[in-house]
Amino acid sequence: MASLCRIKCFLAPSSLSLGSHIARALGTTACRQVNSSEGWLSKLLHVRKIEPGKDSHSRLLSDTEIVYELQIHDVKPDGVDRKMKGYANYCQLLQSKAPDCELIGSWQVVIGDQDQYLHIWRFKQGWKSAHSSINLCNTDDDLVKLQTDESKHLRARQNQ
Repeated sequence: MASLCRIKCFLAPSSLSLGSHIARALGTTACRQVNSSEGWLSKLLHVRKIEPGKDSHSRLLSDTEIVYELQIHDVKPDGVDRKMKGYANYCQLLQSKAPDCELIGSWQVVIGDQDQYLHIWRFKQGWKSAHSSINLCNTDDDLVKLQTDESKHLRARQNQ
């Protein structure tokens, strides 16, 4: 009723007698759905239903043959060209030394953080090849040097 009084103040004096009509116009009704398990947002976005898994999340991950890694690099604006050339050399060298490791995509962010680059790596033999590639990156002198040179042009980096 308090909102009805506020609205009446903005109406012409002749409309003050419309009290019940205004209240009805402002009233809300429940949304009628044919299938109550699916909301309007789900229909709009075409969300598909996924059945819940019966295994634990860690078991599902460990049984996977292929593992993916997302690398996010925030590059200093003045070091983009040098970083990209250095990263291309790093990728070629890593893939030649670790054949189970493959760069499957690299993108530059255009909307948002414009100096951000995304790279997706695939490890064909799961966690085994991911672990061996990480060890190789930390022990191989050429790869360590390329990583050190590349890090001079980065503001931040993260892996997922």
